[in-house]
Formats: sequence, C-alpha cells, structure tokens
Amino acid sequence: MFKDLENLFDFADRTVADIQKRYSQEVRCKKGCTDCCHAVFDVSLIEALYIRQQFDSLDRKQRRVALNIAKKALKSWNELVATKADLSLARIRCPLLTDNGECICYKTRPINCRTYGIPTMIGNKSHVCGLSGFEKGKTYPALNLEPLQRRLYELSAALKDEDLGRRRWPVAVVLLGTTE
Repeated sequence: MFKDLENLFDFADRTVADIQKRYSQEVRCKKGCTDCCHAVFDVSLIEALYIRQQFDSLDRKQRRVALNIAKKALKSWNELVATKADLSLARIRCPLLTDNGECICYKTRPINCRTYGIPTMIGNKSHVCGLSGFEKGKTYPALNLEPLQRRLYELSAALKDEDLGRRRWPVAVVLLGTTE
C-alpha cells in the first residue's frame, strides 16, 4: 500500500540531497536542529496512515509521551485556526519530537519535513527555512511542491475516495485519532 509513497519520498530525499550537496553552505540542516519540527503543517491521508503505522509499533512509553504532547499541540492548532492566525508564522512543537531533538517516526516523516531546509515553491511563492544561508534576492533552484502534493492527493484518493483524498490533518490529530 505504501510503495508509491515511499517512491515519492525517495524522489524528495534525492532532490534534497542534491541541493544539499550543491549548496552545502546554505543548507544548514543537521542533527539536533528542530526548526522544522515546530513549523505548523498538516499531512495527507496516505502520509497520516504511514505515520500512524510506525507510531503504533513504538513502545508504550514513547507513544504515551507523544500523545501528551499531541494534546497540547492540538489545543494550540485549534486556537490558531479559531483566531485565523497566519499558520506560516506560527510555531507548534510536533508531537513526534523527543526532548532530545529526535523524531520518533523519522523514517515515515512527511514531505513537509523531508523538504524543509531547501528552497521550495508552491503557488508561485518560494519558501525557505529562516535558519538557512540562502540569501534574499539571489536565485537558487527550488523544489516545486505542487506536483508532490498532487501525487499525495492521488495516492490518498486511491485509498478511500476523492473527498478524503483532499483532506489534511495536523500530526496531533493523526496520533490522537480524533476528527477535529
């Protein structure tokens, strides 16, 4: 069921690795940096199911800690949505992030996490991690996220239906199993 998703992740990982290699001074991602782990984003159905599969295989203590963080994250998410805050500027700790700065579901992390440290484009707007060394006004290669997001939709819709394929959920909802 997840082979096509893994192929998509592999493509994203190879693209990121290529940009990291070409722009090693600008891409400052390294173990212990958790900036992307506090970005506010949601995941597609297929990503949610993939994450959930790995999460369910973790030991009870890891799950319990993550679920406690997820409750706080969901509360923050709901407050942001209710106040119509700019989600691109908001910060919420990912429930999968440990106190040691590691992701407990790193292998199944979604596209947003995999591509965070490099220049990306969506809707003709470019984005880049604020901690990177990419200079404003200079031109760099950017990964267009629209085809990746379209493929996530297609994979999600094929699993259930088009309506569910279009929906997206914060990671906290995925872990808590709620429909908020």
